[in-house]
Parts: sequence; structure tokens; C-alpha cells
Amino acid sequence: MSEYLKEFTDGNFNDDVIGSSLPVVVDFWAEWCGPCKMLTPIVADIAKDYDGKVVIGKVNVDDNPQVAAKYGINSIPSLLFFKNGQVIEQHTGLLPKASLKSKIDKTFQI
Repeated sequence: MSEYLKEFTDGNFNDDVIGSSLPVVVDFWAEWCGPCKMLTPIVADIAKDYDGKVVIGKVNVDDNPQVAAKYGINSIPSLLFFKNGQVIEQHTGLLPKASLKSKIDKTFQI
């Protein structure tokens, strides 16, 4: 993980995502998922762009089944957009960088 891209787990999800004062984008992924691996450098790049404005991180669904189950993640990659602890938007599948930035800007009105 880069210094900007956070790693969320079953253990820190409530504090780092639900309790965040900033909006949060969570990328649910797995090691064996091809599109997930293609999305990782895009998400890492965007995390740097939004540093201080939006928290961006990843949850490995194989290592953190509780969080994945809580949010009904059954297709990956899945992106959930949280504001004030609530999911306000989601996207399943690969997104190009420009589309993801546009979705973040629109969703969080940045």
C-alpha cells in the first residue's frame, strides 16, 4: 500500500471508515481478481490526488469477510462511497481514472 492508500480490515473499519470525519472510498478486492489488480494503481494514484479531502483505501474480501458480508459484497472490485458513516454511492467493476475522479467529485461535491 502507498502512504496515501489505506488498508481497512474487519478490525479497523468502524474507526477508520464509519468514524471518519472525511468522506471515504473503499475498494473491495481480492488477490485472485484480475480487474481488481488493474484497479489498484488507479486507486493508489487517486488516493494521492485526494489526500486531505477524501480517505481512500482497500479491503481484501478474503482476509476480511465480516466487512464484505456486512455490505453485501458479492462482486469485486466493488467501490463503496461513505459520507458520515453511511454508504451514499457504489460502483461494481473496473473504472478508468478519469471516470473514478468524476464519480468522487460528483458524489462528494468536491
